[in-house]
Amino acid sequence: MSDSLDLVRREVVACARCPRLVTYRTQVARERKKEFRAHDYWGKGVPGFGDPRARLVVVGLAPAAHGSNRTGRVFTGDRSAAFLVRAFYEAGYASQPTSVARGDGLHYTDLYLTAAVRCAPPGNHPNPTERSNCAPYLERELRLLSETRAVLALGGFAWDSVVEVASKVFEASPPTVPFAHGACAPLRPGAPLLWASYHPSPQNTNTGKLTLPMLVGLLRRIRESYLETGTERSSGREGRA
Repeated sequence: MSDSLDLVRREVVACARCPRLVTYRTQVARERKKEFRAHDYWGKGVPGFGDPRARLVVVGLAPAAHGSNRTGRVFTGDRSAAFLVRAFYEAGYASQPTSVARGDGLHYTDLYLTAAVRCAPPGNHPNPTERSNCAPYLERELRLLSETRAVLALGGFAWDSVVEVASKVFEASPPTVPFAHGACAPLRPGAPLLWASYHPSPQNTNTGKLTLPMLVGLLRRIRESYLETGTERSSGREGRA
């Protein structure tokens, strides 16, 4: 049977590969946060979301316990999502500056958003084994997103995840460029460029380590990098949820 993004999504939602994460995501969904007591939590694996013909793939860390684990859509319903999607909107990738719930009208153009780990981890800290368990999902997404020209890793954990699958998807050697905000690593001739940003966590955004102008500027640089290659695409859009 041929693979598809829809098949990957369904498998992510049903995934139970990591007992620690399954226990935690369901516990959070059952107990719920006081301010979201009336909400029905998602409490399952969170799939990628966006334009299947995207030239930019953005890879985050993992669902937040009361963000994506509650709403069921990657980077939706928490402070990290509010910051990130505002940047996507300012850079011309998002249809609106907010991401609060599935069905809120948000869609991405030329961007696909996913994560290194698909279930909310305790303390927001997945471990390398859990990242490796999720790696096949990212590998399949990158193979299916055939128009990808750039991959942006949000944080060092996501960077390591992309590097882990790049050898299989792009037949690339590990980059010699170290992780740093704004870093750009060629994977191999003809393969997408790997870019890096600090993660849009409140810890980084509240302290000014990552500001909105920094991230918007980086997103614009990334677009310029693949537009300079003369890559064109039609205006077909998808990715509403």
